[in-house]
Amino acid sequence: MGDNQQFEAAWTAVKKRLRLELGDNTFQSWIRPLGLMELRDGGAVVLGVPTTFMRDYVRSHFADRLIALWRAEDPRVSQVELVVAPRAQATAATAAGLARPVVPGTVTPPAATFSAAAPSGGPLPRDPVPAAAPSQVVARAHGFVSAGSAAVAVVPPPAQDVGVGAPLDTRFTFDNFVVGKSNELAHAAARRVAEGEAVKFNPLFLYGGVGLGKTHLMHAIAWALRERAPHRKVIYLSAEKFMYQFIRALRFKDTMAFKEQFRSVDVLMIDDVQFISGKDSTQEEFFHTFNALVDHNRQVIISADRSPTDLEGIEERIRSRLGWGLVADIHPTDYELRLGILEQKVESAFTHEVPRRVLEFLAHRITSNVRELEGALTRVVAHADLVGRPITVDMTQEVLQDLLRANDRRVTIEDIQRKVAEFYGVRLNDLLSARRARVIARPRQVAMYLAKQLTTRSLPEIGRRFGGRDHTTVIHAVRKIEELCAADGSFHEDIDSLRRMLEA
Repeated sequence: MGDNQQFEAAWTAVKKRLRLELGDNTFQSWIRPLGLMELRDGGAVVLGVPTTFMRDYVRSHFADRLIALWRAEDPRVSQVELVVAPRAQATAATAAGLARPVVPGTVTPPAATFSAAAPSGGPLPRDPVPAAAPSQVVARAHGFVSAGSAAVAVVPPPAQDVGVGAPLDTRFTFDNFVVGKSNELAHAAARRVAEGEAVKFNPLFLYGGVGLGKTHLMHAIAWALRERAPHRKVIYLSAEKFMYQFIRALRFKDTMAFKEQFRSVDVLMIDDVQFISGKDSTQEEFFHTFNALVDHNRQVIISADRSPTDLEGIEERIRSRLGWGLVADIHPTDYELRLGILEQKVESAFTHEVPRRVLEFLAHRITSNVRELEGALTRVVAHADLVGRPITVDMTQEVLQDLLRANDRRVTIEDIQRKVAEFYGVRLNDLLSARRARVIARPRQVAMYLAKQLTTRSLPEIGRRFGGRDHTTVIHAVRKIEELCAADGSFHEDIDSLRRMLEA
């Protein structure tokens, strides 16, 4: 019998033993998909695994037994490597005489190596990984799951290997995040967590409207932890993907592997948690996962589009626990922050020079969210590049006419008047009347200020909408509200609350 035949016979014997020991269901789920690929010099057996998830599970649960059975069949075997590769590829390798097929231009798949002394079962070891050993980082670019152990050697995965987590966007780092009054608390808290040390607030809950920077901060934390603490196991994913993974575990009757995957991490980051609203089974699992991590002092970071108390369709016990730590609100951007974001974008992403007047125009007119603001700038620069036109305010208005019209429709002076009257508990007719009592005059000034900030109406037109007042009255109101915002923090919060309600 040749070496190849002897090697295949040994693998067949190993599988038979495992089937007897594990039972048909477990064998079919975890051992049968493994494909024999080759025996390398030095006694390393290479097995092909269809997915990263399966590789990690087999590594955690069957490493010792695989090595022991192989050594019983063939004393030459010293370790087992798991390589993420399609089953067909592994089968083809076996049929071709155990030579691993290589497709030109492809990246070598990630391999998990188990020596004869490898540990079995339970969470992965937490020994620090030397900074000079990047091959010991699991799913560096996709899923961001890392593990450290002298018995584990994993090369960086190819682009298609996304693992249990979600890919991280290289643009979303702390260096690219523009800080202003509306997001300074969230940014400071994210920085503290990213330092990798234990913090007093757990969980960190970030919330705010669409496109205000929640996901940016989540990715920035993950990138910073990867750089500063590569030995820590971090998972970042959306609530939707968490739900998908849980449903998949239920379908394949493998909830124990799911629990171990998520409860053995150092940092769990779940984006857009509002998506599990109304999903009772997913909420139940999330609740127990959350408690297990917090009880063991593991960091949890959550984001949503509203505060924990306002999450509809989420169980009360979950909302209560989400508010245990630090809840940081990311407010809608103000003019100065929007201008800073545009300047940073021009400096980092474009070779075109964009006149400051154009940036100021965009910062004034695109107030909905940062994503839309950056998209507007990209459209203007792309148009100038493709058509060869200089970037001017007139050209910007022409290119973005649909977007500007949509922003104009979002808030009207009438909307502002109604919301301000409701907020301060005054009648709308009084707000538009000639009455000068303080309880009426101050809300009127607030409404004028917001009309100037949130609409494109001229000062004379705003004055006419407030009972035929002169434009100088509007100017006085705007300056007065600006002074009060600078001097009184609680008043400034009231104005921000009104702005958020109007822009929602």
